[in-house]
Amino acid sequence: MAVTAPTVPALPSARVRGRAAARATSRHHPLVELADELAESTGRALRALAPSAVLRLEEEIEERLARVPLRKNEYGYDPWGFHPAVARRILLLTSLFYRYYFRVELAGVERLPAGRVLVVANHGGQIALDAAMIATGVFLEGEPPRILRGMGEYWLPRVPWINIVMVRSGSVVGTPKNCLDLLHRDEAVIVFPEGVRGMNKPYWQAYRLQRFGLGFMRLALATRTPIVPVAVVGSEEQAPGIANLRSVARLLGMPAFPLTLTWPWLGPLGLVPFPVKYRITFGEPMEFSGDAHAEDEAIEKLVRQVKRRIRTMLDRMLEKRKTILSIFF
Repeated sequence: MAVTAPTVPALPSARVRGRAAARATSRHHPLVELADELAESTGRALRALAPSAVLRLEEEIEERLARVPLRKNEYGYDPWGFHPAVARRILLLTSLFYRYYFRVELAGVERLPAGRVLVVANHGGQIALDAAMIATGVFLEGEPPRILRGMGEYWLPRVPWINIVMVRSGSVVGTPKNCLDLLHRDEAVIVFPEGVRGMNKPYWQAYRLQRFGLGFMRLALATRTPIVPVAVVGSEEQAPGIANLRSVARLLGMPAFPLTLTWPWLGPLGLVPFPVKYRITFGEPMEFSGDAHAEDEAIEKLVRQVKRRIRTMLDRMLEKRKTILSIFF
């Protein structure tokens, strides 16, 4: 009598398991579940628009994400709320912007050292797409791929959905404590010492570096962390600013309320950035030593060295833009 081997049910793929885990862990909060569904819908829409390109990019993201060293708990989250299954969908969207909308040219990413590092960049463009493009570049083109940890403005956790997207993709609220914790765990952190002074300035101040805060240098000294200066060209033209209505911003509890060439005149369409050409350059790492609690004057001398390095890199990159067309190509 012939014996038939028992049928072994096929195991679900890693992608299916990841989606199931994300759904399971998101049930405890309706906003989390809604944000998850929105990300899923966006992913489906993008795949429908350009199936082959999107599918190839999705496979690349999945392969690279599997190589990112993460410290996850039993529910799949890291200590700051990062979740690979949710982050994969967000990375798909930012990668499409990186590859096909802003057509980012990235240079020097190999200069990013292993272990803890502070990435310090110039800021512009009204919304932090420059941070997203730098982080996506480190993920897509760095070896090994890394998750660059953003330090978000204090008001972002109060914005529904954005707060969830922020933490699920690896960013945290920009407190010194969060930054210290990340650096002590050898993470790569990105900071913009100009803050909203840089991001929400009018276009006639484009590429003029604003005053740098001192906090990043104190954190670098306290944790003996190298600083990698980064220059970004293109972000200032994605949404040229006309004015910043500070009184409206205070009324709404926001750090800034910028008016641009298209916002608010075109309604929601006015939030769509221009398809400018992004160019991002990573500089050589800078090492500093000294007392993290020194007087501001001593810290400012060190900060000025970083600012001068970024200024020099920006000038070289801007010299290569010979015509107005080079803003877009």
